[in-house]
Amino acid sequence: MRRVVHLSDLHFGRANAALETPLLETLHALGPDLVAISGDFTQRARVAQFEHAADFVARIGPPVLSVPGNHDTPLDNLWVRMMRPWARYRAAIHRNLEPTFEDDEMIVVGVNTVNRFAWQRGRISSHTVNRVCKAFADAGDRARIVVLHHPLEHLPEVEKRLMKGARAAVAQLADCGADVVLSGHLHNSRIAPHTSSPGLLLAQAGTGLSDRVRGERNTFNLLTITRGEITVATYAADDNLRFHPATETTYRRGEDGWAPAIGDTAAEAPARRPARRARA
Repeated sequence: MRRVVHLSDLHFGRANAALETPLLETLHALGPDLVAISGDFTQRARVAQFEHAADFVARIGPPVLSVPGNHDTPLDNLWVRMMRPWARYRAAIHRNLEPTFEDDEMIVVGVNTVNRFAWQRGRISSHTVNRVCKAFADAGDRARIVVLHHPLEHLPEVEKRLMKGARAAVAQLADCGADVVLSGHLHNSRIAPHTSSPGLLLAQAGTGLSDRVRGERNTFNLLTITRGEITVATYAADDNLRFHPATETTYRRGEDGWAPAIGDTAAEAPARRPARRARA
């Protein structure tokens, strides 16, 4: 069994500074085996924002695996985005944009889905998915986890365009035995098997620190993982700026893929904020 904290969309530059210490204290108390951060460390990819993000990551404690998000390349500096899109991320967060973590119970593969030519919409190529599948080739009974910024599926109410190559990637990942995909980008939590490939569990995290919430409190996920069972607890910030478990669902793998264990219901949208406090 392994415990993985999944953070996303910290957005330093638009982060709620009052939540930083409570979030770190909660991570330290949980003591996970790995913290996976699925992109958007900054709001505008500025040097000072990356420095703030780097300081936060250095205080986490457990091993960290991270990938960039679209906000980690500049929106308002086209030259930097085209010519040196990852220089600031590499200097502050990690030189490897697609790292891998493995131990005797899990293999975690990072994927960079940012498309510098289309700032908002991501992309994932078959070449990239082949690399992921190659990393899983000798996994044996270990859990297989993918970390990327852009989700592989959108619900009908999501207005953003689905990442280019997402549908083909789902089929490839399912074929090579991927268990769970961790993503962010939408600032909403959603845990569910993929609609057309239920053998692939999608764990989407909300925003850990940003004040740009979308009808949901600041959240992160804690996954307790074995090859055949995954429990996802979503932690949400309360009115006193403390993180507490808001929902928890256990999924078990059966012949038809992942499904909530008997007695559990899937956590599609936990930790809602009052509508008057939601921001677009």
